[in-house]
Amino acid sequence: MADAPRDIERFYSTPEVVAKLRRLADALESGKPFRIQIAGERIHVPAGAEFSVEHERGAVEEEIEFQLKWKLTQQEDTQDEQVV
Repeated sequence: MADAPRDIERFYSTPEVVAKLRRLADALESGKPFRIQIAGERIHVPAGAEFSVEHERGAVEEEIEFQLKWKLTQQEDTQDEQVV
């Protein structure tokens, strides 16, 4: 059974973001899968996930999003998994 749809935005302190990004960079660089916990849920990200950067500009604000995407049918290798 598939998980229920989820669309949340969670704000973290600067030290928390730095730690998550550092571990994420290490996992991406080594080509290994990893896990990240967001708002109490652990997400398993496979090594083959696609990484993109999005920039949006409006009249009063700008936004940059770092995204990882993968197919739900993609098998993830849980060996040597990084927790981000």
